[in-house]
Amino acid sequence: MTADRATTETAPADAPYRDASRPVAERVADLLGRMTLEEKAGQLFQTMIEVGEGGTLSEGPSAMGVPATTDMLVKRQMTHFNVLAAPATAREFALWHNRLQELAASTRLGIPVTVSTDPRHAFTDNPGTALLSGPFSQWPETLGLAATRDERLTEEHADAARREYLAVGIRTALHPQVDLATEPRWARANGTFGEDAGLTGRLGAAYVRGFQATGEVAREAGLPAEFGADSVSTMTKHFPGGGPQKDGEDPHFAYGREQVYPGGRFAEHLEPFKELLAAGTRQMMPYYGMPVGLEADLGHGTEAVEPVGFGFSKQILTRLLREQLGFDGVVCTDWGLVSDAEIMGQPFPARAWGVEHLAPIDRLEKILAAGADQLGGEACPELVVELVRSGRLSEARVDESVARLLREKLELGLFDDARYVDADAAEAVVGHPDLVAAGRRAQSRSVTVLASAASGAARLPLARGTRVYVEGAAGLGDVPTDGPAHGSVPGGATLVATPAEADVALLRLKAPYDDRGPGFEGFFHAGSLEFGADVVAHVADVAAQVPTVVDVYLDRPAILAPVLDALGETGTLVVNFGASTPALLDALAGVVPPEGRLPFDLPRSTAAVEASREDVPFDTADPLFRFGHGLDI
Repeated sequence: MTADRATTETAPADAPYRDASRPVAERVADLLGRMTLEEKAGQLFQTMIEVGEGGTLSEGPSAMGVPATTDMLVKRQMTHFNVLAAPATAREFALWHNRLQELAASTRLGIPVTVSTDPRHAFTDNPGTALLSGPFSQWPETLGLAATRDERLTEEHADAARREYLAVGIRTALHPQVDLATEPRWARANGTFGEDAGLTGRLGAAYVRGFQATGEVAREAGLPAEFGADSVSTMTKHFPGGGPQKDGEDPHFAYGREQVYPGGRFAEHLEPFKELLAAGTRQMMPYYGMPVGLEADLGHGTEAVEPVGFGFSKQILTRLLREQLGFDGVVCTDWGLVSDAEIMGQPFPARAWGVEHLAPIDRLEKILAAGADQLGGEACPELVVELVRSGRLSEARVDESVARLLREKLELGLFDDARYVDADAAEAVVGHPDLVAAGRRAQSRSVTVLASAASGAARLPLARGTRVYVEGAAGLGDVPTDGPAHGSVPGGATLVATPAEADVALLRLKAPYDDRGPGFEGFFHAGSLEFGADVVAHVADVAAQVPTVVDVYLDRPAILAPVLDALGETGTLVVNFGASTPALLDALAGVVPPEGRLPFDLPRSTAAVEASREDVPFDTADPLFRFGHGLDI
């Protein structure tokens, strides 16, 4: 078939790549041979897409700057998209997905779309790193799974999310995140399994098995327990470990671009990825971080690593990941390494750390030369075409990546029966009461008791009939909310409107952070780990009136010594990693006993944090509470 005919002719219905009975490798080779350069280039990009009103296709550009769906899929010939905020119902989500696949089916070769998503099943309020749950069941954050130490629960959580994803057509999870949270100030700790490499590897592997339907949970459900049409592909991140950020700042932003290893622990940060590779994770995402002063063994002895973002590094992606670790899956960069953008009305430069001086086309060339298959958050396939036409990039190199991407679609069954979803079934599966109940129970189990009153009303479990005054619950569950709240709650407690009426006060706090201002940057909770004097004084004031339980949501460590002192001997201190108020009350009342254990150390002071080494786990001096601490009730 000539190139000219390939640009105008539709493949016949009996083309080998359409035949599910043929081997995947044969189907890939047939389809790849029919594709134009422009069609191949489109596969190398994965960017955001939005759901239109009522489950229609969004033909923007939207307020978030997302281009029209038809422009991306038909004109730019892209077929990988990261869906943003969920619609209100699973039916709308499913209808949108089917319309998207219908549009894809109408193109010359009918290559189906792969829909991906950031995490949707927990409580983070950062849309830059995860998405709000919408109609999906809610579970604790990844840190909460780590607090339970339960591999089976982690696999069950991933399996539940897998079923809900499949119901609406999501086939790639842009997670799990197995960075080690060794720098307490880092804003991305909530998506990790904590500070310990061994725990992270074990739970991360269970997470992969649950999403990809390759573990015990899938086997017990009668599935074949092998990667295929029942699977959601996992994109593990952020290779080779994004935790040791200088001073805890995040490389989404230029001031946080440097990743440092003052303790020489690069190899330790790599360990969890080895566990997940063994578990069969299909895709890998390198982080934005630019290693500074890093020397590592990349297979031929220790050598200096080029100080560029990991997505630009051939040493990391080809020599370490591909050659030394033997990974032949898809490598997709983190979002926005090539093009400057605008997010929430503010300029957002490309995260081209170490190669800021390069033009976008030169950055793209370096990424592909490094060994990446796909560029996240980008939509510029015309640059790939220009690189090939100019002789700077071989079409054979493009084919190598396109073959991996097509193989993934075929093995997921997207060319076959798994292309479309049933909107009625989606409504029945997503948010099913059994899944919601399982998620709530997991939230309760992950609550971690740090210090409990020896006696009195604040001693856990709270007695049936305890009158409870609650503050700080807004946005954390359906009951109660801020302001006066009345009525019975789990465990037989009764909510009252003032401390004077209460037997116990429950104060819900969130881990402190520096306010970085409005816009996208404000979603990243970074900076100080200390509560303001006003917060501590308020805890002391309430605790002086009534025995008090303080609950702190930890999306990263916090300095809790002043809060603990303010509580006094009659108070109780607990932390959570994503728990609604009803789930928390279940735990406090012993309806579902809290069994959490800290997934990281809690530092005693800012000075200890500042003196610690970013890449070294458990390196803050004399922590207030150590990794693994937690009390039974």
